[in-house]
Amino acid sequence: MSAVIHDTDHHDDHGPAYGWKRWLFTTNHKDIGTLYLFFSLAMFFVGGLMALVIRTELFQPGLQIVDPHFFNQMTSMHALVMIFGAVMPAFVGLANWLVPMMVGAPDMALPRMNNWSFWILPFGFTLLLLTLFLPGGAPAAGWTLYPPLSLQTGAAFPFAIFAIHMLGISSVMGAINIIATIFNLRAPGMTLMKMPLFVWTWLITAYLLIAVMPVLAGAVTMLLTDKFFGTTFFSATGGGDPVMYQHIFWFFGHPEVYIMILPAFGIISQIIPTFSRKPLFGYSSMVYATASIAFLSFIVWAHHMFTVGMPLAGQLFFMFSTMLIAVPTGVKVFNWIATMWRGSLTFETPMLFAIAFVILFTIGGFSGLMLAITPADIQYHDTYFVVAHFHYVLVPGAVFAIIAAAYYWMPKWTGHMYDEKLGKWHFWLSTIFVNVLFFPQHFVGLAGMPRRIPDYSLQFIEFNQISTIGAFGFGFAQLLFLYIVVKCVRGGEKATSHVWEGARGLEWTLPSPAPYHSFETQPEVK
Repeated sequence: MSAVIHDTDHHDDHGPAYGWKRWLFTTNHKDIGTLYLFFSLAMFFVGGLMALVIRTELFQPGLQIVDPHFFNQMTSMHALVMIFGAVMPAFVGLANWLVPMMVGAPDMALPRMNNWSFWILPFGFTLLLLTLFLPGGAPAAGWTLYPPLSLQTGAAFPFAIFAIHMLGISSVMGAINIIATIFNLRAPGMTLMKMPLFVWTWLITAYLLIAVMPVLAGAVTMLLTDKFFGTTFFSATGGGDPVMYQHIFWFFGHPEVYIMILPAFGIISQIIPTFSRKPLFGYSSMVYATASIAFLSFIVWAHHMFTVGMPLAGQLFFMFSTMLIAVPTGVKVFNWIATMWRGSLTFETPMLFAIAFVILFTIGGFSGLMLAITPADIQYHDTYFVVAHFHYVLVPGAVFAIIAAAYYWMPKWTGHMYDEKLGKWHFWLSTIFVNVLFFPQHFVGLAGMPRRIPDYSLQFIEFNQISTIGAFGFGFAQLLFLYIVVKCVRGGEKATSHVWEGARGLEWTLPSPAPYHSFETQPEVK
């Protein structure tokens, strides 16, 4: 894809404001992208501290440092903070930074709404984190908030529900903005099938967000009316059914899992071709595979519920439809490997994280296939095997992809190269410790250790201790990442406009750092 830029004369007279007003009132997609990314990094550390509380308690059997109720608050809040505060805002931040530059747009289509969709987040999370200090403590029913347990939450309950509504509103506004930008502001000559895969994956993700966020809002609002207004949606005493909540929740929850991984697929599909020095193998099949995954994500939700006593026909349907998702996902993994096959590979930090993503995400995918088989899942359900499975998908999956993206585009954002040697240290520490942390959990899960409990029997002690050591190692490795980012922002070797030799796409036609207004004249894609 070659781009002709007619006018590279960037005027400085309408650049950013200075000081705090720049960040509070900005409508510039790069500023808002930066805000999202730093917010997500902060939440990543907050959620990480909660994870360390969980793992410290589980270092030995018996009750060590926190009481069981606080332990349950930590498991619930860790998940809510990591999903809605770390992973999703990071992907929205990357979309803000990259989508306009990749499609040759001057900015996002709806810049004021963009500002608003970000600034809702800090207030939503302040509200959510404040619940830890209210009488009765934060929600302690798991991130799924299943009734009747979630209805026993104390004064924090309405605060948590309102916070979830705010986070949902922010996500939906961000998604509308991304769709509007992609459809209306693409450069002349950029047809849909010429768009970079990161743009494609985000377009599909945005539709998923708009479809499922209102479902979550409906579910938690029904919880609210059950608690305060005498309705009995989920109470069998009044003709309701607690299992109905699970159906509604997972109709949101399963597409949500793909909302957190599809943009990661897009990132990996940008990075692997660059460092393989050849185009992505099977571009159109990647687009169709992404769309297939998104479609199938709506018809597999009850595989989270094989133990609720659903009829055999339901169990079979959800088992087979879940296994079907392995097909488009396998197409993607095959295409990434085929892209690297006989390529001229180099192993810079983004490529290392991308390769680790492909290998470790595939392990998570295989354990997901094990969980898809109904009779087997009845054994695995609510054990640490499930915890190991979804953390393999979300940590070496989503989080590694976000880190890879940061290393890959940071020179374009800051104008400086990051410290490659420290980047590699960060990669190896993260990759080793993430496996030390989560791999043993497969074994304790298969041996029957239930999840979300602060105590366990003596037979699980060694694996839990290994897991806790891995957690601290992984957590402290991320402090190195923070140092690398700060060091890169503050200075370093100057980056060229075309940072990576094999990189393709419009964003690499801009100078580094990318100017405040990317394309004053729209480029033409030949």
